[in-house]
Amino acid sequence: MLQQEQSDAIIHRTAPEGVLESTSMIHTLTDLIERQAAANPDAIAINDRERLTTYAEFAKASRRLARGLSNAGIGHGDRVAFWLPNVAAYLMLHFACARLGVITVSVNTRFRSTEVGDIIGRAGCKALILWPSFKDIPFLDILTHVDAAALAELETVILYDEGEDAVDLPSALAGKTMIRFGDLDRQPELQESLAAEEDGTMIFTTSGTTAAPKFVLHSQAGIVRHARNVAEYFEWNRDAAVVLQALPLCGTFGHTQAMATLAAGCPMISLPVFSGTDAARLMLRHGITHVNGSDEMFALILDAVEGDQPFPEFRYGGYAAFNPAYADIPERAAARGMPLVGLWGMSEMQALYARQDYTAITGVRIRAGGQLTSPQAAVRVRDPDSGKLLPHGEAGEIETSGPSQMKEYFRDPAATAAARTDDGYIRTGDLGYTEANGGFIFLARMGDALRLGGFLVNPSEIEAHVQSHPSVDKAQVVGVETSGGTKAYAFVVPAHGSVFDADIVQAWCAGNMAKFKVPAGLMALDAFPVTESANGVKIQKARLREMALAALSEET
Repeated sequence: MLQQEQSDAIIHRTAPEGVLESTSMIHTLTDLIERQAAANPDAIAINDRERLTTYAEFAKASRRLARGLSNAGIGHGDRVAFWLPNVAAYLMLHFACARLGVITVSVNTRFRSTEVGDIIGRAGCKALILWPSFKDIPFLDILTHVDAAALAELETVILYDEGEDAVDLPSALAGKTMIRFGDLDRQPELQESLAAEEDGTMIFTTSGTTAAPKFVLHSQAGIVRHARNVAEYFEWNRDAAVVLQALPLCGTFGHTQAMATLAAGCPMISLPVFSGTDAARLMLRHGITHVNGSDEMFALILDAVEGDQPFPEFRYGGYAAFNPAYADIPERAAARGMPLVGLWGMSEMQALYARQDYTAITGVRIRAGGQLTSPQAAVRVRDPDSGKLLPHGEAGEIETSGPSQMKEYFRDPAATAAARTDDGYIRTGDLGYTEANGGFIFLARMGDALRLGGFLVNPSEIEAHVQSHPSVDKAQVVGVETSGGTKAYAFVVPAHGSVFDADIVQAWCAGNMAKFKVPAGLMALDAFPVTESANGVKIQKARLREMALAALSEET
């Protein structure tokens, strides 16, 4: 009844005629790559440091690797941990696993022993693939510090190399079978596919606040359908598009982009390790038309080149705002011929779930959220207190559905049930609102949104006001539970050369904001505490909350 009364506030996207043409024939990753190999055999699929792989060569390699994995005893339902950078072999092995019905488990190359052990152990990985000499990271040494219990189910270690000397496994991996990537790649091709569309194929680890991240499992059909929808809606399947793969494949942001690029049949220019200089060089050399990335990535790219319009082939880029230090990057990029658009996505729904209109004015197109990528997707917003669905423009928790939705949290049925509504939507934990034009706007994480004076307040609103004081360079606002209810607390990085006085800034806020929004306290920091994720640097809000609570407790 509630849904019928509020149906006008549930947004969908109408599919243009022909968008889903022949989608019914492509259900698995094997279907996707075989279709491209047949239709565009000589087209470039991946350019990995000027090593070119056509779609036909990609499909053949994935068949050989599938045979090699099968011969190694890796089969349907097994989990294989991928601890690799952005190289062509990553994707070929991923499609090889998919052909067998094996689940790829993504591991960030920045992770160390505790994180790697947790993922391998809880996911029950049967095999681990790594490049021991990549970027001078001591991968094998890291494994020596992993708890032996976490490696109990691990049977095989597959070592990728590019001509380096052979290495020996450390004692922590004693008894495990070691296989070189080249040996897998010399096997005869496995022609048949052993997977079904409902089979799980990819696990992402969430970057939530819990000690043990959840494992987000996606099905073959979910990955493929979303890839095709992104290829169409982002226009990568037309007009000679060329995509730069600078985002790590281990995260949903990078993985979704790579799958959509392959679904579009356009070239992917791969960058194993991001640097602004290397990205700019590749954009110039290959006429890159599309890049997705974080605010910091785009800032580093722009800093690496000169000129008013350094990338004449660039059309638009998807942009995620992770670091307030780069709040001006959309304007800076637009001024130099690089229009950026806001996006929305999450591990449970995959990245690139929504995108703003790249033809809109800068202030509109950079907002996080946008129009839905898939015609089968739907978004609504619910009041977290009353449980009622909200009309357009009213902020509450965003709920999403669509073909990109996760299959489950792997080995965690309770968490899976808690994340889903009775009618199959995902509770995102994000604060936002829908718009009458068919889009939606993301404001903040619900954990970051503040219930102040009975109203849901986006902390960025308070941050913007604090930051506008001349003595403040940057600001971050968190909520703290006190005996008098939830209060806002602000952390600032003072402007260079200025004298910051918390009392003065607090009084200034009191004279310009509603009383319930005025920070209960302000603290100056040299820099905000941050953590690195697959998608970029993020501010540690939880750490700031701890600091705010300690400061208020001390004052009390």
